[in-house]
Amino acid sequence: HVQLVESGGGSVQAGGSLRLSCVASGDVAGTTCMAWYRQAPGAACELVSTISGDGTTYYLGSVKGRFTISKDNTKNTLYLQLNSLEPEDTDTYYCAARLGGSLTLTEADFVHWGQGTQVTVS
Repeated sequence: HVQLVESGGGSVQAGGSLRLSCVASGDVAGTTCMAWYRQAPGAACELVSTISGDGTTYYLGSVKGRFTISKDNTKNTLYLQLNSLEPEDTDTYYCAARLGGSLTLTEADFVHWGQGTQVTVS
């Protein structure tokens, strides 16, 4: 059983920064591909960033240069550094993990999900 627990969300003013964390517990290998998604109420889930087992990354165009994904395999923790935040970044952010380390942009490949952490930018 795999459990993902996010933290680090909050309310900030435009231009501010936050750092989201996602601690993975259970049978999650260090080579697992992981991702951050975000979702507004009533809207579809949107892939923000993903990192493969070998460290290859992908970013949504609107966050490229502002957000940075990273992971610490020794702590089984995934991070998302959010800088230069904009009101349009307001969403619930979810951590997700797939079985296997290959990079994927397909939501259905991510079988484990956290409960979400709210980011509000005013």
